[in-house]
Amino acid sequence: MKVKTSITLSRDLVQKMDELSGFYGNRSALIEKAVRDLIAAEEKRRRDARDLEILNQNAESLNSEAADVLSYQVEI
Repeated sequence: MKVKTSITLSRDLVQKMDELSGFYGNRSALIEKAVRDLIAAEEKRRRDARDLEILNQNAESLNSEAADVLSYQVEI
């Protein structure tokens, strides 16, 4: 379900949107795609930050485990 809303944008931004809107159907479709892409990128950034935090919290243990595994390898 779509909800009608009103926004205020700079004139130059609207002109640039109008140049692109033909590829997306209209201004609304262009804005919806841009916002969806922005939200998806932000969600990915947050997931990546959480993953990095988890890795950093466990880095010492993970590095120790990796070193242990590598110690069993045979030199070629």
